[in-house]
Amino acid sequence: MALWWQALLLLCWTLNCVRSSAPSPLVQRNKYNNSFRLTRSTRTRVQQLQKKYTEQQLGNKHFEDRGRQLRELPSLSTDFYSWLTLTDWDRLHAAFWDMQAYWNMLEQKRKQLERQQIGGQALRSTLPQSIRHIQLDLRDLMSQVSNQMSYMRSSWMKPTSPTARAPLRPENRSQTLWDSRVEGYVILRDLDLYLTKLARDFLLLASKTHMTQQ
Repeated sequence: MALWWQALLLLCWTLNCVRSSAPSPLVQRNKYNNSFRLTRSTRTRVQQLQKKYTEQQLGNKHFEDRGRQLRELPSLSTDFYSWLTLTDWDRLHAAFWDMQAYWNMLEQKRKQLERQQIGGQALRSTLPQSIRHIQLDLRDLMSQVSNQMSYMRSSWMKPTSPTARAPLRPENRSQTLWDSRVEGYVILRDLDLYLTKLARDFLLLASKTHMTQQ
């Protein structure tokens, strides 16, 4: 009987620890709201950088090309019903790896710009530094998303930091300088649209935690 009581007390203590370690709905909602605000501020920086990039690299800050696409970037087309019915885990998991893809593409473009400046193919500018600032914002967002995923599943292994994987494609030697510059515009254009979608994700997640609290 004594052993039975000891086992029961141990079980109660364990359940209490689990409850106390799990974030409350209010804490979770605040985290999602913080991520929403960071996403919006990052999108503003991306829009500012896009204007500066198109003005310096393409000669027109109002340059627009909606037809060109890059296979390496996450798809922006979303079925509304499928988006609405995603589980919280799947929503966060997709967001993490989508941001990783954009981080990698920005890393490649930043290094390309730095090489061009060193080789005299482009004038010195602050574009690489501005891209780096966007990457830091994405890194912070990825960290916030990863923390939320860790709350949901302890098996989730949080990457230490965003890392550029092997080039997503070999460098195209036949690519013209103009095409290379337009590629940078497409990355920023799609990132702007993606961050709009990501902000909606965080708003939905925050609203769901509000509903569970009521």
